[in-house]
Amino acid sequence: MDHNATHLITRDAQAKEAWSSDISLVTHERHIVKKMIWLYFGLLLMEGALRKWILPGLATPLLVVRDPVAILIIFYAVRKGLWTPGIYTLLIWATTILSFATALILGHGNVLVALYGLRITVIQFPLIFVIGAILNKEDVLVLGRVLLWICIAMTILVAIQFYSPQSAWVNRGVGGNMAGSGFSGAAGFYRVPGTFSFTNGLSLFYGLAAAFIFYFWAAGENEKVSRVVLVLSSCALLAAIPLSISRMLLFEIVLSALFLIIISFRNPRFIKKFLVLAIIILLLFSVIGKFEFFQTASSAFTERFTAANEVEGGMEGVLVDRLLGGMITAITNENFTFWGAGLGMGTSGGAELLMGDKRGDYLIAEDEWGRIIGEMGLILGLILVGVRIILSFRLLHRSWVTIKKNNILPWMLMSFGFANILQGQWSQPTNLGFVVFIGGLVIASFNEQKASYEDHSV
Repeated sequence: MDHNATHLITRDAQAKEAWSSDISLVTHERHIVKKMIWLYFGLLLMEGALRKWILPGLATPLLVVRDPVAILIIFYAVRKGLWTPGIYTLLIWATTILSFATALILGHGNVLVALYGLRITVIQFPLIFVIGAILNKEDVLVLGRVLLWICIAMTILVAIQFYSPQSAWVNRGVGGNMAGSGFSGAAGFYRVPGTFSFTNGLSLFYGLAAAFIFYFWAAGENEKVSRVVLVLSSCALLAAIPLSISRMLLFEIVLSALFLIIISFRNPRFIKKFLVLAIIILLLFSVIGKFEFFQTASSAFTERFTAANEVEGGMEGVLVDRLLGGMITAITNENFTFWGAGLGMGTSGGAELLMGDKRGDYLIAEDEWGRIIGEMGLILGLILVGVRIILSFRLLHRSWVTIKKNNILPWMLMSFGFANILQGQWSQPTNLGFVVFIGGLVIASFNEQKASYEDHSV
């Protein structure tokens, strides 16, 4: 073998070794970010527990406990070349910076309030795409399997809270408030929050769990999940409906069922699975319905469901208010100014900073689109609303197309993600956390093997 051939072989071996080393380094760096994403998820689930039971004296700063983790994830991912900001992120960043300036010059003028509003879209929103770039479908399924176990434990906690007095330790409110964490329910029972600060977090948790539970039933033997755990988590989900006294939880479960029905019409093989699932649900209901604890909770849930529907104008009023979020009102409200009242003013945290009390009132609007346009003004507000509309519908469309590739996971996750990405209340930290996480999981579930690094690939 001549000298040139030996040199080429040596150089080729060195190149392969360098390439292998680079791949190993990228894998290691990606693994680090994955750990940080799991930390974010853990804090999302336990933020309320920290604020109520573990560190009640730090309840206020713990409200934004996930922000430092989000900053670290974004910084590390960009620095290591694992993610590049795309058109969605760059547009939202530019819009937010302009809105921050108008808030100080033409709006409320409070820097802290403006910063509190800025963190929503500058820090949290991009995390949707970072999670989507770092995780893949298998990572999402691992999280889903873990969620099945958490669902069982959460329902046990909810049952204890439901039947315990508001003065009990398990029902203490934010900051260790002895008045309790429950909200008005029915029949002498309260709507309890589980490990979360407020009841909305519990509804969102079960909405996410429902999407995974329906997926695992539909996927059948194709996914490695314990049937015993799946049945127990399904029972826990069904039991949570009356125990939570939450209509929103029921709507989220129904929405997941509707998404499964839709793909059953597209793919006949899912019709059999859906019928089997329907029979299983009826059997589970008939079994747990015999227990007194379930019957008592069901009576309270029925009473609240009936009373609340009458107040809100029946099912039509509930669906319009909760799923459409006052979209028309947001544009036609005569009290909104062209440049808006100022970033952050429409959040409960911003209201507390401005008003100096802890009433948690909404100074602009309680519905999401009204808050955005009321804060940012007509032009900048509509840009943010437009991005959310485009993103939610593009994810929905891509999820639908992916069904042809025998991947129904994105579609089932969108049963929870679509409405929340479109008009979920980002002003509330727990809501925002679930929107960020489900958005990232949907994008990640498209990645059968490796991820895409830019958010404009959605």
